[in-house]
Amino acid sequence: MSLFAFLKSRTAFWLSLTGTTTGLAFFVKDLMQGGQFTKETNETGKVFIVTGANTGIGKETVREIAKRGGTVYMACRNLKKCEEAREEIVLETKNKYVYCRQCDLASQESIRHFVAAFKREQEHLHVLINNAGVMRCPRSLTSDGIELQLGVNHMGHFLLTNLLLDLLKKSTPSRIVNVSSLAHTRGEINTGDLNSDKSYDEGKAYSQSKLANVLFTRELAKRLEGTNVTANALHPGVVDTEIIRHMAFFNNFFSGLFVKPLFWPFVKTPKNGAQTSLYVALDPELEKVTGQYFSDCKLKEMSPAATDTQTAKWLWAVSEKWTKPAMIKIQ
Repeated sequence: MSLFAFLKSRTAFWLSLTGTTTGLAFFVKDLMQGGQFTKETNETGKVFIVTGANTGIGKETVREIAKRGGTVYMACRNLKKCEEAREEIVLETKNKYVYCRQCDLASQESIRHFVAAFKREQEHLHVLINNAGVMRCPRSLTSDGIELQLGVNHMGHFLLTNLLLDLLKKSTPSRIVNVSSLAHTRGEINTGDLNSDKSYDEGKAYSQSKLANVLFTRELAKRLEGTNVTANALHPGVVDTEIIRHMAFFNNFFSGLFVKPLFWPFVKTPKNGAQTSLYVALDPELEKVTGQYFSDCKLKEMSPAATDTQTAKWLWAVSEKWTKPAMIKIQ
């Protein structure tokens, strides 16, 4: 079927179903959902960690892995919400091997406690999905004094990943999946004011943190060469999740009535937003692919800034200094 015929048939279907305006909105919504990971895989016996797993993309990622038999640890800041999500997923999938564990990425102490507890329970880790994130929040600091977006989106995951590398290496072939964003293409690593101490722009800070995700991924992939542990980054798409909770523009009465309905056709559902995460984490064909960037279940080109080797090395050195992943803490 030609592209024109395909579009014509889909358009006719939606228009006949719901009327011209509404049908067009549903048609656009359908087209914007992006690539789908449809391969059947059996994840029984494999152990996964998903951060930020109690809502949105993370929750849908856990749900699908659980359906495929995987053992999943939901690493979340809010244990109450995590437990509610876990119960829903277990009842739906009949997979009892889904666990809630507290891990606040804005606290390096919490991250260390999570890792120590995980290692007491599990001897292997096959896939780490660094999914959690905050976006465009007012300037605030983590408990360790790091600007929140940089601290949660990058530094927290940098520390978590490094503390778990021994188990990942022990469990090969294994994977590290970093959820970044298209916003990385607008990002710049401010080497003169990485922590936004001198000035703060919430949009620039977010883009910087997402660029840091990709730079971290590429440098990590280089350092893991020959280990059979891969590291890849991805853009999930524009997804309707709680990550926009700090954006006042989308959270007022006027927006609820007029703005959100206009944007609705152009955003993915959380389930569809999780598809690229699942693709990168599970597709057998990507077992040896590393240091790459994906979107809509396809390999995509990253920004020139994301390929800057010197900046990646500089960021790694600073991240080590700020998080001290090699520091041994007696539990």
